[in-house]
Amino acid sequence: MTFALSIRPQTAEILRFAQIDRWRWRVLKRGFDILLSGAGLIVSLPLWGIIALAVKLNDGGPVFYRQERVGKDGRVFTGLKFRSMVSDSDKKWGVVPAAANDPRITKVGRILRATAMDELPQLWTIFRGDMSFVGPRPEWVELVKKFRAEIPCFDLRHQVRPGLTGLAQVYGHSEMSRRRKLRYDLLYARRRSFWLDIRLVLISFAVTFTGRWERREGKIMRRAPRRYRKPAPAGIARLAKALLSTGSSQSPPSL
Repeated sequence: MTFALSIRPQTAEILRFAQIDRWRWRVLKRGFDILLSGAGLIVSLPLWGIIALAVKLNDGGPVFYRQERVGKDGRVFTGLKFRSMVSDSDKKWGVVPAAANDPRITKVGRILRATAMDELPQLWTIFRGDMSFVGPRPEWVELVKKFRAEIPCFDLRHQVRPGLTGLAQVYGHSEMSRRRKLRYDLLYARRRSFWLDIRLVLISFAVTFTGRWERREGKIMRRAPRRYRKPAPAGIARLAKALLSTGSSQSPPSL
């Protein structure tokens, strides 16, 4: 079951202007998600038992970690992952993103996070349509409420389906500021295409096979293409305006 978050009138107006009619991209992207996630679920099934046993033997806690996340158009869904942190970490430390040498991460969890194996259950989330392989990472409900109040145009990232990987994940790291991540998210929303998705998926597979997901630097072997590098510090407003003007012939609302 999903629950719609209340969206401010100004945000709703921005989202209406931001709709981009790319039906070919949507059809190709959804077909790709269904085929790849379905194949991934079948191929990875033997790993589920091994990982579940390792997580259970590590500290005796739950195998899975469930948390409500915000998806496309502000809809809330339940994300599912193999647990990589100590039990009840949210209650003990609060909703805080993982950091380098985070004491909440278990021994097994460090291996799972470095290889992204903790994300395997998300294949089912992709298959049922709550997520995609490529897109902005879905944020926790509590953090979305905070970011909406602090960052202009934050809801523009919700016009596309959230994903397992994306520009921010491939070319950035988990400790980047939320504003810098938003620049990457808006850049993806503006430049999104099926071939960009394929490129990011292939790079993500390479990062997974080399166990580099937890690295803060040197995650990929070469620099990002110029058009996907970090936008300028004032890039949020510029990207938002460009995105809005692409989606409508009318003048975009004031940002």
